[in-house]
Amino acid sequence: MTLLWAGILVMVAGCFALKLAGLSVPPRVLDHPFTVQVADLIPVALLGALIAVQVFADGSTLSVDARLAGLAVAAVLLALRVSFLPVVVAAALVAALLRQL
Repeated sequence: MTLLWAGILVMVAGCFALKLAGLSVPPRVLDHPFTVQVADLIPVALLGALIAVQVFADGSTLSVDARLAGLAVAAVLLALRVSFLPVVVAAALVAALLRQL
């Protein structure tokens, strides 16, 4: 067995153990108000971190370029409650136009 397959098997076992651990949590822990509040906030925090990394990272360095302007346009349009598709199109257009300059 190669090292790659050993790594895959370890990851499979780890994922199974994590899933089993999640299923074995008692309902009183899952229904606790703090747990519910944290579970509601985790996806928002992860999405915010992903957006920050994609906008400001360029390999192993930080950069400020047209992606930041696209993000700013998207943030303004979302604050104005514009629907999702026009926000994406406008942000992409702004970023593309600024890259052409």
